[in-house]
Amino acid sequence: MNRSGDSGGDKTAPPVPTGRAEPEAVKAFRFFDNREKYLMFVTTCSEKEEVAAVIGRKMDAIEPSGPALRIFDAGVGDGTVMCHVLRDLHDRFPHVPWLVVGKEVSMEDVRVTLEKLPDRLYEHPEMVVVLTNLYYSEAPWLHPNDPHALDQLVWKTVALEGDSSHEFGQQIRSLRAFLAENWQIRKSPKTGNPLYERPAVLVLYRKDRQFILDPILPRPGGYQDGFDLVIASQPYRSRMPAEFKVRNVIAPLARALAPGGQLITVQSYGDDPGMEIVRAIWPGAAPFRTGRNELVEASQAFLGEPGDRDLEFFALTDAESLFQYRLHTLPSEVGRAIGTSTLLAAWNAAVYVAQIEDDRLAEAMAGKNYLEATREVLARHGGLWFNDEVFVIRRKRA
Repeated sequence: MNRSGDSGGDKTAPPVPTGRAEPEAVKAFRFFDNREKYLMFVTTCSEKEEVAAVIGRKMDAIEPSGPALRIFDAGVGDGTVMCHVLRDLHDRFPHVPWLVVGKEVSMEDVRVTLEKLPDRLYEHPEMVVVLTNLYYSEAPWLHPNDPHALDQLVWKTVALEGDSSHEFGQQIRSLRAFLAENWQIRKSPKTGNPLYERPAVLVLYRKDRQFILDPILPRPGGYQDGFDLVIASQPYRSRMPAEFKVRNVIAPLARALAPGGQLITVQSYGDDPGMEIVRAIWPGAAPFRTGRNELVEASQAFLGEPGDRDLEFFALTDAESLFQYRLHTLPSEVGRAIGTSTLLAAWNAAVYVAQIEDDRLAEAMAGKNYLEATREVLARHGGLWFNDEVFVIRRKRA
C-alpha cells in the first residue's frame, strides 16, 4: 500500500525518466508517509486486512494459464496485504508455481516485507518473489525506461538455502546491507516526488525448487509476460486529478495484464466519520476528488491503443464496490471518557487517510480543538470507521 506513491518519476532530475510534471495547482503539495504516522495507522486500523478480504472476493475469476500464477503488487507497503493475499492464493492453488512481483520505493517497507516472507516461502515452496523500486511505468517489466537508469540497474538474485522458515529468515536478514546501499531515495526539487537513487531489483527463491522455478525466474533484460492479478491499493495521492492518476499509474498497470488478468484498484472514498473529524478542523477539506466512476471513464478514454482494445472496465455498483474498515477499539474506550491514546490514534488515522500535510497539522495541533473534535465524533458514532471503494479492469481471455 503506497498512499502517497511516487507517481512515476520526475522528468527534471536525471537519471530518472518519465512523465510530465505535476499540475501547478497541486505540485506544491507533498504527503510523505513518515514512519510514526504510518505505523500507528496500520497497527490501529483494519484497512489492510479488509483490503485483502475484498481482493480475495474478486479472485474467483483467476485461472492460471502456466507456467505460473503471476501477481504484481503495485505498492507493497509493509507487506501485510500481499501476505494475506498469498495465504488466500495458497488455499486456492497449493501446487501451482507463483511469480510475485512487488513495487516499493521505501527501504523500511521493503525490510518489513522481507521479514514476513520466510513463512510464505515455507508454506508455498514453488514461489519466486521479486521486489523492486522501479516506477509504475517500469516495474511490471523490471526494466528502466531511461538508458542511463538502465546502465545503473542493480539486479540481485538470491537462491535461499535450506528448507525451514528459520533458515530463510537468517539469509533474508543478511540482505539489510544490500537494501541500505541500493534502496536509497531522493526528493525531486521540482515536484517533491521520491526518486530512486539507483534502480534495483531483488529476486528471491528457494534453491531446492530451482528446477521447477527456473522457467519463471526473471533475469536481467526485462520481463515480458503479463500478470494474472495486479493489486493497486492506495497507489496514488488522492488529490491528483484523474488524468494524472490514469496516465502515470492505472494505464501502465492495466497494460501489464495477461489475458484473463485483472487489475483491482482500491482507493479512499470518504463520506465517513474520519472525514467528519477532518472537516471539523478544515471545513473546506476535499481530499477525495476523483471517484471510481470518473477514473474508469478516464481510463477508457486514455487506453485507446490497439493493445488496449481487449480491456474491460468495471466501476461496479456501490454495493459491490464500497467497504469499511475500522479503528481498533474496545467498547469501554469510546464511552463518556475517551482516553488520550485513543483520541490520538483516531486523529492520526483521520489525517493520514485525508493526507493532510505536516505544516497544516502542526498549526492545528498547537491548540486543543483537534482533540475535542475527535472526541465528539468518536462519542457520537461509538467508534471510528472509514470507507474505501474498489474498481476492476480486466483483460479478456485470448
